[in-house]
Amino acid sequence: HLLQYAGAACLGSVNLKGRSCLTLKDFSSDEIKKLLWVSGDLKHRIKHEKQYLPLLQGKSIAMIFEKRSTRTRMSTETGFSLLGGHPCFLTSQDIHLGVNESCTDTARVLSGFCDVVLARVYKHSTLEELDREASIPIINGLSDLYHPIQILADFLTLQEHYGSLNGLTVSWIGDGNNVLHSFMMTAAKLGVHLKVATPKGYEPDKGVTEEAHRLAKQHGTQLILTSDPMEAARDSNVLVTDTWVSMGQEEEKKKRLKDFHGYQISMQTGSVAKSDWTFLHCLPRKMEEVDDQVFYSSRSLVFSEAENRKWTIMGLIVSLLTDYTPQIPMLKF
Repeated sequence: HLLQYAGAACLGSVNLKGRSCLTLKDFSSDEIKKLLWVSGDLKHRIKHEKQYLPLLQGKSIAMIFEKRSTRTRMSTETGFSLLGGHPCFLTSQDIHLGVNESCTDTARVLSGFCDVVLARVYKHSTLEELDREASIPIINGLSDLYHPIQILADFLTLQEHYGSLNGLTVSWIGDGNNVLHSFMMTAAKLGVHLKVATPKGYEPDKGVTEEAHRLAKQHGTQLILTSDPMEAARDSNVLVTDTWVSMGQEEEKKKRLKDFHGYQISMQTGSVAKSDWTFLHCLPRKMEEVDDQVFYSSRSLVFSEAENRKWTIMGLIVSLLTDYTPQIPMLKF
């Protein structure tokens, strides 16, 4: 109990107000835990206790979407509104970053209108430019390099399911993409081992991999990279995959489907995992990535994972815009 109390006191002093969130690489172990704690707290108070918490009353968010999305748009709009704030959705029809107005000017203009910007972009450098010029927090709603808000939802889901995160093994079986990069920047900080299987030629970014090895060493966790899906799945608690063909890669579809042959997650993949194994997928899902038997089984946490996109984006925004202190006891990590 003393340890729990000390941990809560330590996390209680973590303040993220005014920060941006472009990548979880920039956030410490305690800062990520604080974000998850605030998210779990808001979920408990609003969903289960039916409390009304207008923490964002009078505030607005600009949501810039160069790429469409169901979960990112719905979670942010419903979550921000639920907290009493006003979301403004901007597509490439409304705002053309760097085309009809420079990113610099857009960042300064939006800083005068609203309190925070969430941008879902093709190039990560667009976010960095917005963040350099804005005087308000910028949140990465997805870029070619990272997808931090997805990973917060994934770890909240796993924390709820397993009761704690420390010592879990997560296996990524699929493309070396932005979601994997965010796992690699976060797992070790939460005491989570990471095993990664990608086909040859689809490995994660070299710089991200180097940083992930450094983090694993620092936090005493394992990071294993292979091209064998069964090797990655062996003795794992969580099997994770994602789309093999991202938006903008449609031309490569045929080649990718061929290169990812043998990577579909099935009960056979799960047969070498730990007996309590579960499955995650950030959605939308295609049949070739995971079969129905796994996807719709009781091992699949994909729909609570999707719902947790809402509670974690709320937790993140509340942490960046207010001095909110969680009311529930600290989550066990």
